[in-house]
Amino acid sequence: MQSPINMKTNRLFYILVFFVISFTFTGFTGCNREKNPVRPNVVIIFLDDSGWADFEPFGDEVIRTPHVSRLAEEGMVFHNFYVPQAICSASRSALITGCYPGRTKVFGAHGPNAWGLDTTFATMGEVFSRAGYATAAFGKWHCGDQPETRSYARGYQETCGLMYSNDMWKYHPGNPEYWGQWPLRYWENGKVTIQDVGHEDQKHLTQWYTEHAVDFIHRHQDSAFLLYVPHNMAHVPLHCSDAFEGKSGKGLYWDVILELDWSVGQINQALKDCGIDRRTIVIFTSDNGPWIVYGDHAGITPFREAKGTSFDGGVRSACIMKYPDGIKAGTVSTTTIGSVDLLPTLCHLAGIPLPENEIDGENVWDLISGVKGATNPHTYYAFSNNRNFEGIMSGDGRWKLHLPHDYRTLDSAGSGGFPGKYAIMHIDTALFDMETDPYETTNVIADHPDITSELLRLAEEHRRHFYGE
Repeated sequence: MQSPINMKTNRLFYILVFFVISFTFTGFTGCNREKNPVRPNVVIIFLDDSGWADFEPFGDEVIRTPHVSRLAEEGMVFHNFYVPQAICSASRSALITGCYPGRTKVFGAHGPNAWGLDTTFATMGEVFSRAGYATAAFGKWHCGDQPETRSYARGYQETCGLMYSNDMWKYHPGNPEYWGQWPLRYWENGKVTIQDVGHEDQKHLTQWYTEHAVDFIHRHQDSAFLLYVPHNMAHVPLHCSDAFEGKSGKGLYWDVILELDWSVGQINQALKDCGIDRRTIVIFTSDNGPWIVYGDHAGITPFREAKGTSFDGGVRSACIMKYPDGIKAGTVSTTTIGSVDLLPTLCHLAGIPLPENEIDGENVWDLISGVKGATNPHTYYAFSNNRNFEGIMSGDGRWKLHLPHDYRTLDSAGSGGFPGKYAIMHIDTALFDMETDPYETTNVIADHPDITSELLRLAEEHRRHFYGE
């Protein structure tokens, strides 16, 4: 039995050791926080022409997509996520700049040798790389094909992929002579590594982008990074690797979707393997809705019309965000947010200043993270199609106003990679209650003159400011 003196001495000794250890680790941790603040990594997976209902949990009519489903279980599903224009270049430029097409003047889909996004508008890559982030873009760029406007010159330190859409080549089903004037090149870090992409090369695009992404994550797991993966798929012409060909049992389009689902799984697992998934925000969405004129080579949307229109079938994209340190897992949001909001929101999370040029997006982190009572800072969201300004939606997503315009609607669907035909329709000024009528079927303009008047006033201000009309 120890004497009281020895017991007291032992207690003092253990207390002293406890305080020394506590001070040491507290001091070390505090020093580490000060010198190396933990900044969130950012991964954006941006699909091309995928339908809102192509993946679970948005739709389960055709195939199961377990990896996207898992991402949804670990994050938040957004049912009302919008792009400002349902065409490739315009949508991509809006995403990476936080600016409307009316501001950047990037409209529609640019072809080969296009200047694209003007260098006066900072890209997400430039904003994050200046703040010390490692940055990469693996996939379809489509924001400029000149030396100054390619991805490698716009703030993305590592790049690979195509500069424009994969159908802009000599095998184009509608106009091979025109598109065949330019080779479809595959670029890596500012250099052409495949001079003339062929069918066999296209079969590997999803695989190559995924492998680059996983490798980038592993190499940069100890530093903050921004990883942008804008897939070429599921844009026609459809291609998938041999491992996925025929795997769905539902046709080539769904084989492609399965490979994209696999890609999401590979990227998500790489973050887990590196132990950095908790401090990484993963955003999964698409540039616009499906290109339905291609029939069995196009995806599914339950909403009105599709790609190339300002109806929700074109501008509403499926979206999932996962961020264990900031977004509650297994949740669903019906809050309306836009792709132009991603740049300012991510800058807020990372503690990075906004670009010096004016932007249109807003920080909507309070909406994403579920702050009680948070409201959308936007008065409205604007929608355009090519150079035409076609409508706006109230910031809360309740009301959508279409201005008079012509639009294309499906006349007959194509098959096997060949397009069908469109018909041209016209819509006059129309107001839709998106809360009760998300499919834009019933014009309620006569029932809500005050709302209509206010939205028309906002639309006129937007037109004057962005289009000078």
